[in-house]
Amino acid sequence: MTRPILELRPGQHLTLTPQLQQSIRLLQLSTLELEAEISQVLAENPLLERDDEPQSTETQADSERESSVQDDEPPVERETPAEEMPGSGGVYPDEDSFLPEAARPDTLREHLLGQLVLTRAEPRDVALAGLLIDELDENGYLGSPLEEILGWLPPEMEPDLDELKAALSLLQSFDPAGIGARDMAECLLLQLRNPDLARLPEAADGAVLACARRICAEHLALLATGNTAKLCAAVGCDEPTFRAAHALILRLEPRPGRAWTVPAADYAVPDVIVRKTRRGWQATLNSAAVPRLQINGLYAQMLGNQKESAHAGLQSQLQQARWMIRNVEQRFDTILRVAQAIVEHQTAFFSQGPAAMRPLILKDIAGELGLHESTISRATTQKYMLTPFGTLELKRFFGTGVSTEGGDATSATAVQTFIRQMVAEENRAKPLSDSQITQKLADQGIVIARRTVAKYREALRIAPAALRKAQAGAR
Repeated sequence: MTRPILELRPGQHLTLTPQLQQSIRLLQLSTLELEAEISQVLAENPLLERDDEPQSTETQADSERESSVQDDEPPVERETPAEEMPGSGGVYPDEDSFLPEAARPDTLREHLLGQLVLTRAEPRDVALAGLLIDELDENGYLGSPLEEILGWLPPEMEPDLDELKAALSLLQSFDPAGIGARDMAECLLLQLRNPDLARLPEAADGAVLACARRICAEHLALLATGNTAKLCAAVGCDEPTFRAAHALILRLEPRPGRAWTVPAADYAVPDVIVRKTRRGWQATLNSAAVPRLQINGLYAQMLGNQKESAHAGLQSQLQQARWMIRNVEQRFDTILRVAQAIVEHQTAFFSQGPAAMRPLILKDIAGELGLHESTISRATTQKYMLTPFGTLELKRFFGTGVSTEGGDATSATAVQTFIRQMVAEENRAKPLSDSQITQKLADQGIVIARRTVAKYREALRIAPAALRKAQAGAR
């Protein structure tokens, strides 16, 4: 038997300290995620608190400069607004002067339930219809098959599929037309069942209405291709009837619940703001996005007067609070350095727009700042910059280069901007094909393959030329 022995082997390995791990994690967080992280730390660590100072020194200097400019101008006399008069709800508001709040709009479910209670249906049918209403998605479609919904019902109800179908028919008779459909074809057919001639004048022609119904029932996929000749042959109608039917279908609502859908707020808080100064374009941190943290002075003073061993737990929290402050400052310092480097590389963009975007890769910024590419990637993901052309993610400024005839290079973002502009200015009756777009780009000195143009067009969500022509003809 071999006996166990101890052996010492010298070696080197990299260990990530807790402080370094926190620094890496904070850098990759977005502004909202960072705020949530800080709120959690503030709740857990009593030695860390927010600095509630009203404004920084720079902000005070700016306000002083603005006030000095205003002091040079003569004061403008103005009448006291009515809302500031005593007893008018302004400075001295009356108790009864508050206006009632605006009524909250009904949701889609409430709108449908309001129609359900007005019907003379049996209580059992009302209950089943209410169950189906609860299964509608935000677009007004029935999210689950009837067979699956039937399996959810308790056995003591003795549910029947025919009863569920009857309840669905009742629901599909409600406003808006097309509600309760199980797919796109059924949704459009429901709207064509009893069309409103005031909103759909093409439906007054029986041949056009029959053609539209058949297209929706059997040939929606073929309609998406834009092949007019093949569609006319499949439906068995002439081209004028088909075009009128196509115009009728375009007037239908593919998402009946759209009017009751409240879109999610789509905005981003910029981490960096770019302004033009005498020294050129300069990036500055958005003070509203930078949290101001500090050590609680009272706790720090108490710990300073005690021995370290007396309050080991509080000493640990004090160290963690210092790490958090230092790492947050380092995070924004890194973002600002990266943003300024991007601004210096993309100066033409800030002066001329997206068409002047230059090729840029992470390696360029990493080598210039002496950082690793992974650090640049973390500092640009979900970080936003306010520019003269909108708020853009820092990732948008990076892209591969496309060679030009002059030996220079342009970015893929610039090429996509050219393609979008060409399509916007094209003749709707004769839209540009991918080959024609390729030739127009070549005339501007940008030589790329047709398949690359197709890839950029699809990335921009621009339909092919044949489909764009069919859509223009229908209008």
